Formats: sequence, structure tokens, C-alpha cells
Amino acid sequence: MKQAPVNIKNKRATFDYEITDTFTAGIVLTGTEIKSIRLGKASLVDTFCFFAREELWVKNMHIAEYFYGSYNNHVARRDRKLLLNSKELRKLERATKETGFTIVPLRMFINEKGLAKVVIALAKGKKQYDKRQSLREKDDKRDMDRMFKK
Repeated sequence: MKQAPVNIKNKRATFDYEITDTFTAGIVLTGTEIKSIRLGKASLVDTFCFFAREELWVKNMHIAEYFYGSYNNHVARRDRKLLLNSKELRKLERATKETGFTIVPLRMFINEKGLAKVVIALAKGKKQYDKRQSLREKDDKRDMDRMFKK
């Protein structure tokens, strides 16, 4: 029996941040974590990435405990290491030292080899008026679609 593809999104990130560049990173997981992700029991709400000892980590990512995990279960909100090549890591670290830039996860998925991947983005925070402008554009697009469907 083929499972539905896993595609967990951080919908809030595109609203709160202006995305400048994206990268696809691997993620270091334990056995029960990957099983929970395959069931779609993960959330990217309020997650962010940070550097520690020249390594990129994701903080506050919620992966629910696996139901059949028993005493082998993982901690739901632990820091998880992201895997990128050294050129990408240097580029991201240089960019985050500039003012206003941060790294946020946009999407988590399972690739065709069965490995969990995270799409991360180099982003700059939006101001309140930028958020209002985004909402206005979204409403205008919805109104235009309604008009053309009639």
C-alpha cells in the first residue's frame, strides 16, 4: 500500500518574512521521528534555524511522539541538526550576520529515496505595513478570480 506524500508547510513564514533565497537541507533524525513524519505528525510553526559551532540547527520543530514508540520515543521539541554542504553553510552564516536576515524552514517533505528533507529560506522580516499590503494583494487576486469565473 502506497502512502500519501508528506508535505508539511510553514504557511506563516511567507506572511511574516520576505524570502530571498532557498536551500534544501537534510535533517538528522532518530528512528521514531522519521516514523512520525511519515504519518504527517510534524509542525513547522514558530521554527527557526541558528548556527552553533559552524553547524546549522533547527529549533522548536515539533515532531509528535510515535504512538508505538514505547521507551524508545524521542523528545517532541528538541534541536535537530541540518545537513548542507560547507559552501552553502558559509553563505548562510555570512548572510545571517547582516542585520535583519534570518533562516526559516518553509517546508518538510520525504524525497523519492525516503529521506526527510527541509526547505529552508534566507529571509528578512516584514514590517506591519508590508503584511497589510500582502493581505490586500491576496484579497485583490481572490476578487479577480471570482470575477473571471462568472
